Amino acid sequence: MGARFEPVRAVRAYERVVEQVEEAIESGALGPGARLPSERELMVQFSVGRSTVREALRVLQARGLVRSRPGDPNGAEVLPFSPAALHKSMTTLARVAELSLAELVQFRMVLDSSAALLAARLRTEEQLAEMEAAIAGMRAAMRAATPSGHDAFSAADVAFHDVIVAASGNTLIQVCTDVVRSVVLGLIAGKIADAPDRESLMRRSIRHHEEVLAAVRAGDGASAARLLRRSMYDYYAVHLPDAERPALRALLE
Repeated sequence: MGARFEPVRAVRAYERVVEQVEEAIESGALGPGARLPSERELMVQFSVGRSTVREALRVLQARGLVRSRPGDPNGAEVLPFSPAALHKSMTTLARVAELSLAELVQFRMVLDSSAALLAARLRTEEQLAEMEAAIAGMRAAMRAATPSGHDAFSAADVAFHDVIVAASGNTLIQVCTDVVRSVVLGLIAGKIADAPDRESLMRRSIRHHEEVLAAVRAGDGASAARLLRRSMYDYYAVHLPDAERPALRALLE
């Protein structure tokens, strides 16, 4: 059988400019603090018009790669790596890539359980105290039994997981977790708020968090990771169609 070819995609000139600048940054040819040539010089080097150069700079700036000031004779400045830029890019990806809720929850189970494994080995006494305080906040919010108490419960729950992720010491895990969690909660917040057995869910969640904390305190990373995956399965699986739950159960031991 002869060679098979894929359809080609028309590429605008500014995209080629963006690609070349990105490649220079990724290769290290352009490091943080370096300056791109002026707009006029870029026009010459790329053989394009001013509007193309400006559109390319706008895209690069939106991606958090450069800082461009109108009329700056020194050219755009290459920025250092920023977790905020990665957060923005991942949020866009999660929202536009037509990912299913099951895929998002599954990814969060992987991320949070990995963070728990690391946290059990790297956590500090101060971080253990912060985890305890978060669980105490969850208990107090549950006793309030009001809409504001529900919000406080969720905030304390998030605070617990934030400490776990921070204790992992991995910035990339932290950024990815923030993105996936915000997207997932945005998709199911209404279902959680309207759950008829809300108090039962709170009690079970508190118990799971206490078990995770005990494992982290004991330095048992494998148990902490397993317990956290189970906790997330119990919390999220009820909101998924039956056909999608096996994707989450595959992560349980």
